[in-house]
Amino acid sequence: MTGQPGRTGRGGGQAGAGDLLALVRTGRATTRGALQQATGLSRATVGQRLDRLFRAGWLREGAGGPVDSPLGGRPSITLEFDDAHAVVLAADLDTRHARAAVLSLTGEVLAEHAGALAVEDGPDAVLGELGGWFAELLEKAGHRAAEVCGIGLAVPGPVDSGTGRVVQPPMMPGWDGYDIRGRLARAFTERTGAAPVPVLVDNDANLMAYGEQRTGYPDCSAFVLVKVSTGIGAGVVVDGGIFRGVDGGAGDIGHIRVGSEALCRCGSQGCLAAVASGGAVARRLAGTGVPAASGSDVRDLLAAGHPGAAALAREAGRQVGDVLATVVTLLNPGVLMIAGDLAGTSFVTGVRELLYQRALPRSTARLEVVTSRLGERAGLVGAGALVVEHLYAPARVEERLLALGV
Repeated sequence: MTGQPGRTGRGGGQAGAGDLLALVRTGRATTRGALQQATGLSRATVGQRLDRLFRAGWLREGAGGPVDSPLGGRPSITLEFDDAHAVVLAADLDTRHARAAVLSLTGEVLAEHAGALAVEDGPDAVLGELGGWFAELLEKAGHRAAEVCGIGLAVPGPVDSGTGRVVQPPMMPGWDGYDIRGRLARAFTERTGAAPVPVLVDNDANLMAYGEQRTGYPDCSAFVLVKVSTGIGAGVVVDGGIFRGVDGGAGDIGHIRVGSEALCRCGSQGCLAAVASGGAVARRLAGTGVPAASGSDVRDLLAAGHPGAAALAREAGRQVGDVLATVVTLLNPGVLMIAGDLAGTSFVTGVRELLYQRALPRSTARLEVVTSRLGERAGLVGAGALVVEHLYAPARVEERLLALGV
């Protein structure tokens, strides 16, 4: 007996092994019978597709599920995505420091390292150093380099997702147009001896938003995260996917003009980042004799209860909130998350004051204004998730299975 055309197949065709894996991974169908029902494929065809996934080591059998028939019988065997067959490497670059980790395919951090790493040292040196960090982290986590299926990298600048290259980044001198993917892949191979693996690169705010939305707000169809650290950037997740614009420039709210004459690092005057970022607050504090050179210094002062830092952070929050009133009116998000060095009580209070004052009540009626749940790991989790979703997308699964000969 032949099966009907698969209802979840791409382009109207039959559902392939990748489609079945997606159904299992998302929990939409976790038994052979449920997969038959969801796809319209015959029992034999489902069995053939699943056999390829089992031979690749990507699926495993779990415990028996409930018996659906009132006549009783053996329980159905559930199917599970085997997240132990590979690991992901991820790194999150800031202007002066970085964080790297080994993650499971479900986003669990298995080993982690944070340290000083200045983007102004240039891409060759920075990415080479990350290769060394990855090698040490794999040893710490007890995993072989051959188990790595991909690398995700978050950077503090706009990224063309098609090429993985940053485009005119104001805070990354020497990185414009550089082949980040190729260099990081080589660094990984040089330090571990393993074959090159896919490397995905995206903006840090994008990946923070992706990580936070997937782990904390999976049902939110319009999610906005604003990172306020040395600069200011926003990540937007719509219907579960990152919204990047035509060439990666979406969310760059730090360079919206706000009427000031302050000179921004991008070369323009009056940018929001020039007056309300962590770097801007640090400069104002330094002007009063308080030792502060970056957003992380401001964060430390806020944690210590410094009154001058708190007052300036609240003022910065009001300036950002004024801009966010337009963002909220335009995108109508369900969640607005404030993250980064300034994401404390003083700053968020300032954001709320102007946001609710300037935005229409209709735009904020169902809006949650929250702070980060994942903290400094948000970018890592988002980078790891980006790699996993790329490698286990149905079309990519078919390509990888063919490459494995199964």
